[in-house]
Amino acid sequence: MEFSCKAFKVGKCEGQKVVDGETMPLLLQAPEPNKTGLDSLLSDLKENKEWFEQMIIKNSAVLLRGYNLTNAEDFNEIVEAFGWEEIPYVGPAPRTHVHKRVWTANEGPLSEFIYFHHEMVLINESPKKVAFFCEIPPPEGGETPFVPSFRVTERMLEEFPEAVREMEEKGLKYTLTALSRSDTSSMRGRGWEDAFGTSDRAEAERRANAVGMDMEWLPNGAVKTILGPRSLTRVFDGSKGRRMWFNTLVGMHGKEHSSAMMADGTEIPDNVVKRCGEIIEEESIQFKWEKGDVIFFDNMALLHGRRPSLPPRRVLVTIFK
Repeated sequence: MEFSCKAFKVGKCEGQKVVDGETMPLLLQAPEPNKTGLDSLLSDLKENKEWFEQMIIKNSAVLLRGYNLTNAEDFNEIVEAFGWEEIPYVGPAPRTHVHKRVWTANEGPLSEFIYFHHEMVLINESPKKVAFFCEIPPPEGGETPFVPSFRVTERMLEEFPEAVREMEEKGLKYTLTALSRSDTSSMRGRGWEDAFGTSDRAEAERRANAVGMDMEWLPNGAVKTILGPRSLTRVFDGSKGRRMWFNTLVGMHGKEHSSAMMADGTEIPDNVVKRCGEIIEEESIQFKWEKGDVIFFDNMALLHGRRPSLPPRRVLVTIFK
């Protein structure tokens, strides 16, 4: 890989893969021991903003390591150094605001696997980038694996060309039931009042409609949100014409509180969904979190998730337009 930025040196980490000539994640470190502090890093990031952004686009995942970062305040300064616009989170995951632009990642039980997804994939405006910061690395497990989305499309086209064509032509429809109040014992436990920032049903409907959702109120006070039709794959500018598997088909199909089907109501064959899940797992990449790590994901190019973890684990997040 050509590398011309003197502010960083390229390192290696466990789990790295080369996919279509690109190193994922690209690990960047200080070029010399006296440049491992926050101030030095901020200066280098501000001077090389455009170059750094190109590295995210080129390699899809860029990991900063070895800079002695300790807390949400440090992470927020790094986030703000780029000047990228923030985007509010919309979704079912329970999260807590920590500091300025920094939130906790999904606070659902560490014992459960958070399935691979593009962040806010179902919303009309998905974030272009997601950044994670490791404040407390887990003693075991708890990785944040990711998947080059175009590889899923390529392999699904090889194995299920007709099913992919039908889903592409018809589009997908999803339903997700939001509880009447938040429940942090569930991965999708964010109550609709919290999710939409209001306890007024009419206002919640207005806000849901604004991001492309329809709503159906249930007798128990919960609400079913309906989204669709949504595309199966998408091609984004600057992505080499790659078709990204830009959906949450496997994550929502046939689950207790969610469903995924074709937009005309046609069911998606179970074997197609099962095999897609296997392909996603086979293509996954993961590294071991170290304290102070910051990783940037191109959300248009990568699915990401969370492996089950032993406590304690504290990973913070921010998302960008």
